[in-house]
Amino acid sequence: MAIKITEECINCGACEPECPNNAIYEAGAEWRIADGTGVKGDFLLENSLLTDANKAHAPIDQEVYYIVPDKCTECQGFHEEPQCAAVCPVDCCVPDLDREETVEQLLEKKERLHL
Repeated sequence: MAIKITEECINCGACEPECPNNAIYEAGAEWRIADGTGVKGDFLLENSLLTDANKAHAPIDQEVYYIVPDKCTECQGFHEEPQCAAVCPVDCCVPDLDREETVEQLLEKKERLHL
């Protein structure tokens, strides 16, 4: 499953540089699939919408850092544990129970992001 950042986030930013998928964004920042990935052209999002990898999407959160679920692989294929959770000083990087994924699905996502 993807990781999410809860409202307990203190906006310290420790998590952002640790993400190998560049899936973490500052509150209010637009996000793109292409940011920090090898994706070019069209990309199919988890909601079955096709988007251009360079298209700017509206921020998911205006108050605290957030994780783009379409880019989160829980660090599978990179690290043994999600790095955002490992460095978070307030333990606000937690599993997103609404987005359950198997290890195989997370590794497939990693391959799609890092061509």
